[in-house]
Amino acid sequence: MKIESNVFFLPGLFFLFIGLVYGFLTHFKETVGFPAILLTAGLAFMVGVYFKMLERRHGARPEDREDAEIAELSGDQGLYAPWSWWPLVMALGAAIAFVAMAVGWWLMAPAAIIGTIGVVGWVMEFSTGRFAH
Repeated sequence: MKIESNVFFLPGLFFLFIGLVYGFLTHFKETVGFPAILLTAGLAFMVGVYFKMLERRHGARPEDREDAEIAELSGDQGLYAPWSWWPLVMALGAAIAFVAMAVGWWLMAPAAIIGTIGVVGWVMEFSTGRFAH
């Protein structure tokens, strides 16, 4: 996770530096750009800190070591639903939501209902039989 955290720490430092330079050049009177750049730096730092915490919790992974073998990371990688129709329902809800922003806000209610049905269906897809809650 060391590389992943640095991928976010370095842009965080960049945006912090650029934000301070931007603030100095605008005499800290610009009320949108300066805070937006600082917030971008903050978001990058948040993700970098999260990856640092994961690194401390899990230790070195095989991909972090030079002498690692490919077989060290073999095995079960998770449970996936390759034939699930629920992402299509969620996409329909998202498409209607985007149309609602262009056509009329009244379309947002059916979009939210369809999107919620899609999310609940996808999350609960394998919660049947012995896996039921």
